[in-house]
Amino acid sequence: MADAVEEPQLHNGTASSESQTDQHPTSEPLSDHDPKVTEAIPETKPEELQSEVTDEKVDEVQSEVTDLKPEEEVQSEANDAKPEELEPVVVVDAKPELAHVNLSPEENQIRSTEADQGTSQPVMKKEDEGNRTFTMRELLSELKSDEGDGTPRSTVSPYSRESASQAAENNPAMDLINRIQVNDEEGRSRQRVLAFAARKYASAIERNPDDHDALYNWALILQESADNVSPDSVSPSKDDLLEEACKKYDEATRLCPTLYDAYYNWAIAISDRAKMRGRTKEAEELWQQATNNYEKAVQLNWNSSQALNNWGLALQELSQIVPAREKEKVVRTAISKFRAAIRLQFDFHRAIYNLGTVLYGLAEDTLRTGGSGNGKDIPPGELYSQSAIYIAAAHSLKPSYSVYSSALRLVRSMLPLPHLKVGYLTAPPVGNSLAPHSDWKRTEFELNHERLLQVLKPEAREMGRNLSGKAETMSTNVEKKTVKVNITEIVSVTTCADLTLPPGAGLCIDTVHGPVYLVADSWEALDGWLDAIRLVYTIYARGKSDVLAGIITA
Repeated sequence: MADAVEEPQLHNGTASSESQTDQHPTSEPLSDHDPKVTEAIPETKPEELQSEVTDEKVDEVQSEVTDLKPEEEVQSEANDAKPEELEPVVVVDAKPELAHVNLSPEENQIRSTEADQGTSQPVMKKEDEGNRTFTMRELLSELKSDEGDGTPRSTVSPYSRESASQAAENNPAMDLINRIQVNDEEGRSRQRVLAFAARKYASAIERNPDDHDALYNWALILQESADNVSPDSVSPSKDDLLEEACKKYDEATRLCPTLYDAYYNWAIAISDRAKMRGRTKEAEELWQQATNNYEKAVQLNWNSSQALNNWGLALQELSQIVPAREKEKVVRTAISKFRAAIRLQFDFHRAIYNLGTVLYGLAEDTLRTGGSGNGKDIPPGELYSQSAIYIAAAHSLKPSYSVYSSALRLVRSMLPLPHLKVGYLTAPPVGNSLAPHSDWKRTEFELNHERLLQVLKPEAREMGRNLSGKAETMSTNVEKKTVKVNITEIVSVTTCADLTLPPGAGLCIDTVHGPVYLVADSWEALDGWLDAIRLVYTIYARGKSDVLAGIITA
């Protein structure tokens, strides 16, 4: 690891085809597609490491994550996300000199109803078709065809256009929709369709105030309309539309507490409002509300990597505002959410990148403050190295993404080149995992793009004393068998709790030749090994080992 620190700037990145969200090295949003992101086996803002995060709207009409909308891939790999800028410092070695760099998470919000799908697009429900859900794109397309020559088909609503207009009359939400002014023709056309849909849902709610589907879809219309409004618009403002959308989501979830999509998109709308308020007390309250809604979304859909990624991003934002005494706890919670997202989808490169950026920020804070002083703090140098591992992995999975490339240039020197990870594990004698605990030895291991290898140092033994009476030693050249796991032979990598293992955090690497058991010094150290090995395997499985090899051996 280098001992010097570079002072390049990390950029908050927003990919045109991939959305991103805010946070260190630039956190990346959850998706590369329309509001949704998908999980898989593994996939950060240099000159500002950007955390890529995505808050994707379930039913968003956007094709890549943006602003907590599916990031290119977060908005998971879903939409273009806007990274939030964090200013982590890059350090090499335990006491590297740090240069302040802006590492901001990439923000990408994925709006989606099905967080686990490759794309999260806002889902809307058509009243005349039961509970069948439609993506916002499908709905817009159908509404356009319904309009035809300007007269919607009667099947859209049992009410006439006149009754729909009456239902919308004196409605604050419809008033906001009707006052939206869009400059370009494409935007005007899109807004006409959104306004038509808004009238439809206003009419549906007029008929049945307890129609949670109509309330949810209306909220989506308001949220989509907010994206159609320019940032400097005053009448109506983007915030006005998002606030009204939040009210509709609130009503919908009150009527149907199990509406996962509503909690998810509601959290994205709240996050968008929080971003407009900087680092103020009001923003803190909004970010807290967003994290609460992401938590509810995850409780309803525990396998949503997108919601977990966005939850981590919201926590990362919150950590920049809360009092210093609370910051570390919030940051560590964010780390746990990104890690959970990755373990659901190993190639979720946005969450991988975002985890790298939040670790980078934690390293910077630890270096600046000296840590909590409880003796359990990970040294800043180790945190920087961990950050570099995730950023390198994200780049390997998505080498064409400029945000990752820039971040990698900033942190590459923090890797234990020519390896990806170097550390200690306790291992049994080769081929004898049932050996007595006294025979297990704590030794150094090296991980690169091809294998995990145990490194045995030559043993020194005393040979006698020279004429001066000093003991002379010489190293033995006896070749010993070492533990070696080829990446291509891995079947699975899991934690292992077994009484036959020595005390510590157990690790089981199942290979085509049988299991290999190792023990990490702590459960926190085990997390690092688990992720690193799984990421290297995922990179191999995705056919990107040559990219990783170029990073660590070049």
